[in-house]
Amino acid sequence: MLSRKRKFILSIMILGTFFGIMCSTMMNIALPILMRDFNLSSARVQWVSNGYMLVNALMIPVSAYLIKKYCYRNLFIIFTAIFGIGTIIGAIAPTFQVIVLGRMIQAIGSGIMMPLVNVMAMKYAADGHQGEVMGIVGLAFNFSPIIGPSVAGLILDFFSWRYLFILVLPFIAITLILSWIEMPHLATKENPQFNVTGLITCSISLWFLLNGFSNFGSLPFLSFGVAGALFIGLLFLIIFVGTQWHSKHPYVNLRIFRHTQFTLAIMVNCLLVSTMYGNTILLPLLVQNVMHQSAFVSGLVILPGALSTGLLSPISGRLFDKYPIRWMVTYGLIVDLIGTAMQAFIGVHSGAIFAAFWQWVRQFGIVMLLIPLQTEALAILPKNQLPDGVAMFNTTRQVAASFGMAFVVAMVNLTDNHYHVGTSAVGIQVGFITCFAILCFALVIAQFFHTNRKEFQHQTN
Repeated sequence: MLSRKRKFILSIMILGTFFGIMCSTMMNIALPILMRDFNLSSARVQWVSNGYMLVNALMIPVSAYLIKKYCYRNLFIIFTAIFGIGTIIGAIAPTFQVIVLGRMIQAIGSGIMMPLVNVMAMKYAADGHQGEVMGIVGLAFNFSPIIGPSVAGLILDFFSWRYLFILVLPFIAITLILSWIEMPHLATKENPQFNVTGLITCSISLWFLLNGFSNFGSLPFLSFGVAGALFIGLLFLIIFVGTQWHSKHPYVNLRIFRHTQFTLAIMVNCLLVSTMYGNTILLPLLVQNVMHQSAFVSGLVILPGALSTGLLSPISGRLFDKYPIRWMVTYGLIVDLIGTAMQAFIGVHSGAIFAAFWQWVRQFGIVMLLIPLQTEALAILPKNQLPDGVAMFNTTRQVAASFGMAFVVAMVNLTDNHYHVGTSAVGIQVGFITCFAILCFALVIAQFFHTNRKEFQHQTN
């Protein structure tokens, strides 16, 4: 296992990354408040979350280049400081546009912090203990975005939305001080080249695709804001894939998708994360706009599921070391489907306690998936492809989260516009049904996982 020194170093990195990822969902509880304060539509206000996730996704592939070229310690300190600068800008923002700017700067910092933790954990972990170590890291990656809305709900019941930024600053300062003192200087031996074409084409593609999905529920499909944006996004996506596949120094190494288990884990994880983050917007809208409860109650609805995620993440990592990935993923998805079905068909017409219970059921299933999927994807890769695998896994995760939120909100808006009403129970119900359909697709894909991990890994490597 890990030495005491390595545990402490990982703990420092996890502390900073925990708050970096938690900030990705904390603002979701505040969306109804921002809509009222700045007179915004749900399609526009979601850019507080979507802008964060999009920039975060674009930065993660950059991490593969930076990790190979520069010292881990310096990278972590610099990008933790950048995250802190974005947090300060968000705290003092006078307009909605400045809030979004602060969020995007936050995302630049956390987009590098996240892969650094992954790479350090996998390098430190001994063979046969990878699931256990990644289970600990899962507290930052999987518990923090779920607990974020609960923490935000508690804060917003007593303070303004600005404190969602202000109260994070002390923890960022502690992370910076400890990492400066304790993190070792690890020399790098590689001198990779950065692919600027890949960054530009990927950025343009994701920007237009996300705009198209975001506008889907509020603009006509054949308008430039929807069909035009989707066409441009797909065009640049094709250009991106074509240029990167044949490049000697790609922005992201697409050739790692030749590993079947890695590809399957990515696909299932993307579908799962899209529903998980979509749910972080659906529940606040349901509790605050439909049930007319406070932000604090909205946070309490998410809290039981968040706590179970934190408690069970290390356990799911240890279970990964014992049981086939297909068994764990199938079990987790079935439990998640049951919880989602109850949210869709009963929860929107019930009280906050009912919604909290089925959200807890959902999280009980999800927590059995997240760590095994991540560990399976990375453990199957050769060591020299690990930075590329980490970058790809986390990039696709953030892209899926951003597109999941945009698509689910679009379905809600499309339904509400059809009935010419504001945010309604019917619209929220359609949002949950959308999540249910996505999870069904994930369950089908999961059945193609190879069950004998050791044999498959030997053949792959």
